Amino acid sequence: MSVGKGTKYVGYVRALWLVGCIQAHLCGSTTHLHNTMATTGTNSDASHAPIEISVPLPLAPRTDINIRLHDNGPNITLFLTTSTPDAASSVPLGSLVYAMPNRVTPTQPLSTPLFTHSATLDFTTRLSKLLARRTGKPIYVSSSMSFVNAGMGGTVEEEMEGFKRVLQVVMSLLNKESETAR
Repeated sequence: MSVGKGTKYVGYVRALWLVGCIQAHLCGSTTHLHNTMATTGTNSDASHAPIEISVPLPLAPRTDINIRLHDNGPNITLFLTTSTPDAASSVPLGSLVYAMPNRVTPTQPLSTPLFTHSATLDFTTRLSKLLARRTGKPIYVSSSMSFVNAGMGGTVEEEMEGFKRVLQVVMSLLNKESETAR
């Protein structure tokens, strides 16, 4: 049996659908299922509008990190990708990881990959665990970030700079959002 590209896409769509259902359940919302799509209505204390921002990748000024952050109240969703102005092809699907704070050992959050892509799994897992620990909330992180177009072709230093930049931006956005909610 051969597995084509369409099969991976269907698996990713199902994983995102599952995330939507889980979010709806965690937020106490009502979920209406239509064919294979989920439409959720959230309760009043659950969320603000998603934040979408693009920041330059450190050490690669022509590459942007695209961030979509949504604080749903009891949990957070974060979607990351990179883009360049001269990119002719679309970015492959990345990894989707769920992480949550560990009540027994707070310094070691728990995580599980929901959809894996070997090139992005480690980055996504590390980021989801760190954000779960710092925010104290469960978080879904999807990342298809690629450092290939960075100045040195995606070295460890470039990946760490990108990691730090994403962490800095996401934490400042979450802090700003929590201050405006007060």
